[in-house]
Amino acid sequence: MADTKTAKASTDAEEATAKAPAAAASSSEGYAIVEASGTQMWVQANRYYDVDRLHAEVDDTIKLENVLLVKDSKGTTLGQPFVKDATVTLKVMAHRRGPKVIVYKMRPKKKTRRKNGHRQELTRVMVESIAVGGKAIS
Repeated sequence: MADTKTAKASTDAEEATAKAPAAAASSSEGYAIVEASGTQMWVQANRYYDVDRLHAEVDDTIKLENVLLVKDSKGTTLGQPFVKDATVTLKVMAHRRGPKVIVYKMRPKKKTRRKNGHRQELTRVMVESIAVGGKAIS
């Protein structure tokens, strides 16, 4: 009786391992987690992102070398703190301003009110490539 239970458990484990590579193959698109402007961002190639204003002209190319993690078809590489020889190449698309944020402060029963607005200066960048050791992963 114990032999049938262990045989069934090993069969279930084999089925699970057989399904795992198929799931990994479907999510083969690579990505990286980079540090830019004091924040960490998840980036993928051929997508655009808004970051805090960068000192660069439109159509300039920027290389980020503060790459914390890289995921590609071979596996995941975690940096300590950064991945060695990893770069993310960005192209500046435009300089923009973010949505308006209203800051309203009021002290009840004191007739004190203060209203202030803020729009963050942003730069829209396109991720051209993610490279590790000079070889593009995507």
